Amino acid sequence: MSASLSGSVEHTLRQVTPGRYDAYEALLRALATPGSGQVWMLLWHGQSGSPDAQYGNMEVDGHGYVPCVTSAQELSVSGWNRSYEVVDGIDVARTLYPDQYGLWLNPHAPGGGVGVPWLDLRRIAAGLDRQPAGPLRLSEPGIEISQFYALLAQNAHRTPAVRSLRRAWVQPALGAPYLAIGLDVYDASPPAVDSVRAMMQQSMGAVPDGLPVSTVAMTDEYDPVVMWMRAGARPFYDREAHAAQPPAPAAGYGYPPVRGRY
Repeated sequence: MSASLSGSVEHTLRQVTPGRYDAYEALLRALATPGSGQVWMLLWHGQSGSPDAQYGNMEVDGHGYVPCVTSAQELSVSGWNRSYEVVDGIDVARTLYPDQYGLWLNPHAPGGGVGVPWLDLRRIAAGLDRQPAGPLRLSEPGIEISQFYALLAQNAHRTPAVRSLRRAWVQPALGAPYLAIGLDVYDASPPAVDSVRAMMQQSMGAVPDGLPVSTVAMTDEYDPVVMWMRAGARPFYDREAHAAQPPAPAAGYGYPPVRGRY
């Protein structure tokens, strides 16, 4: 491996400072690049390739991380005297994020190195351009687009695969804010997915020009937008709640229908 390839992660790592989300994003892209995004994973037990090989782990602010170093030189400087293995960052990301472990780069370095949380490892594993750059600021949408919500709820009611819909306003660390629609469905078969896609397309005509809208599947237990919606956003359409509502009472018992207020 050439020095330029082996040093790409180290080069971007040196640019990362608090608040420099652009530099941090460049680090993620370096880690996501097969071949040049390699890291030296520190093995607490076993040897590289052996069935009992086990990464070390550390806890920072209540979150789990797996330590690594970014080159053979950093390995030597760190004083690590157990085994290690050299792995592509994207492969490490795929291994660690399902267990909610992040990756900590060069913990021996002055300042303590840099941690990559498991949510960003998920972005590396799934494709950085497919997920918004964190940290995310999430809130209820403040824009008034009741016509879109009404049309979407109407179309959802006509789409049997849809159980409920939620919404969130997402402000990424980099990039434009957007409206996220959370899709909770009964059925994830291809015909059902096609019907939900058609529902969204039929509703998008009511979206104001220039307003980005994205969708997330409420079944995705690793998506931070979904996690926020589950914890803090009530559905604006809920098929089961709609079905459970009692019918409006008819006029009766000698009382005329109410036509106004006093």
